[in-house]
Amino acid sequence: MTEISSLHKPVLLERCIEVLGEALNSDSAILVDGTLGLGGHSEAFLQRFPKLTLVGIDRDENALKLAGERLAPFADRIHLVQAVYSEIPEVLEELGLNLADAVLLDLGVSSMQLDERDRGFAYSFDAPLDMRMDKSADLTAAVVLNEYAEADLADIFKSFGEERYAKLIAKQIVKVRSAQPFAMSKQLTDIIAKIVPFIPGKSSGHPAKRVFQALRIEVNSELEILAETIPAVIESLRIGGRVVVLSYQSLEDRIVKQALVAASTSSAPIELPIELEEHAPVLRLVVRGAEKASEQEIQENPRSASVRLRAAEKIRKAA
Repeated sequence: MTEISSLHKPVLLERCIEVLGEALNSDSAILVDGTLGLGGHSEAFLQRFPKLTLVGIDRDENALKLAGERLAPFADRIHLVQAVYSEIPEVLEELGLNLADAVLLDLGVSSMQLDERDRGFAYSFDAPLDMRMDKSADLTAAVVLNEYAEADLADIFKSFGEERYAKLIAKQIVKVRSAQPFAMSKQLTDIIAKIVPFIPGKSSGHPAKRVFQALRIEVNSELEILAETIPAVIESLRIGGRVVVLSYQSLEDRIVKQALVAASTSSAPIELPIELEEHAPVLRLVVRGAEKASEQEIQENPRSASVRLRAAEKIRKAA
């Protein structure tokens, strides 16, 4: 248990409990942790709310196994399911459960995935170019690098990684792969390091950071799935239920922000004298804008440095 716990320190844990706890006071409360990971958030919720039933979802089979070990003391109150978080309504239906009281989404790649060398998520050491969150999926980072057209690679690096040198990197990748296909991460980081300027003390992060992020997003269809997820979460919540989303990069946060704001805004045409029920907001925003981690939390848990927390409460059933 100690070893598993040490692999991952939950981000904004107390704030998540504070916000979602408002919706978890009943004896039959159901929390969906759509990004179970190593179960750090879930373990804390199960400890704080003795009557709580947890539905833990993750697409990573290894994460589910480790989380299952960690959450074994609560075996009679948990359901662990391998799925993507856009499938929350289907998961609840298959389990025979009613609407959820709260949903938590902690987006991005987990500490465990970054630390596992054979997963290829990290650019800090040489590893196979995999990056699949679900190991049964066919698409890997190596397939993307070796088979995608130059223009498509450039678009991915620009759109998903916001990389200024996307075209130059894509051009060099296509040139190199014609002689030697990409298999290991060092092949890629070496190319990027020669193209992307790095000024010690001024440059932010590793030169390969943005390209690796873009590849991971492409391999796992992260933004596409996230765009489908917020409506699915709203559908899955009871009236009075709450959702908290933790995002770690601007592309994710933009999707979450737009979806929550849209659902919390009246859709009534301006010229209507009264607001009809079908135009009324479905959500009420619980926090103002996006909350960041405190300096103290960032010092204790560096992973929280880029986090943005958004939260909302369901106030009526969607039409």
